[in-house]
Amino acid sequence: MAIASLSSPNQNHLLAALPAAEFDAVSAHLDLVPMPLGKMLYEPGGQLQHAYFPTTSIVSLHYVMESGASAETAGVGNEGVVGISLFMGGNTTSSSAVVQTAGHAYRLERRLLMQEFNRAGALQRLLLRYTQALITQMAQTAACNRHHSVEQQLCRWLLLTLDRQPSSELVMTQELVASMLGVRREGITEAAGNLQRAGFISYRRGHISVLDRAGLESSACECYAVVKKELGRLLSDVEYRQDALTIVR
Repeated sequence: MAIASLSSPNQNHLLAALPAAEFDAVSAHLDLVPMPLGKMLYEPGGQLQHAYFPTTSIVSLHYVMESGASAETAGVGNEGVVGISLFMGGNTTSSSAVVQTAGHAYRLERRLLMQEFNRAGALQRLLLRYTQALITQMAQTAACNRHHSVEQQLCRWLLLTLDRQPSSELVMTQELVASMLGVRREGITEAAGNLQRAGFISYRRGHISVLDRAGLESSACECYAVVKKELGRLLSDVEYRQDALTIVR
């Protein structure tokens, strides 16, 4: 009861943007679920049963190689939804989804999601626009990982993570960041050290505090701005319900 009293579907921007009638149609079927660090929401080839709308959690989408090595292709926080293959027609995916930052999400059973999606109303439009933004993020991540330094990649990743949470404190080990970016831990150690010496972050074991966001932005490549601008462009005309305004703004 305490958790439920502190959580609202309006913390997720897609749910907050649904007109009252459409929100009422799904709200009774939304289940608030804990999202502990490391929880696997789905694995490659698995049949998806639910869509997840994060509120305070962040989920990392990974591509896993045959060797077991993996790298993040995109992150999903309170701006989006996990499980786009449900409404894109695939039902399964070659990637995995694992909780990167612990918190909560609202879960919707796939049959109910498709029922509302097929009404071709606001939910369908929101989900398709968000999917385009997610595809942009994936494409930009691939380009960034190929052409930009580990330090630039780390800045991009930190900024995108900051955008999805209210705090400037990240509970994150260097090992986990290295796994997300698909690079060696030593590369993250060097990059984090450079950012700390510049006064942009403070790092102690398992915690990263961002001290100078403007400094991070100045050290990042163009990829962060591209992803942020595209999400803003695609959802620029979204109107939030009156009861959601105080939460999403």
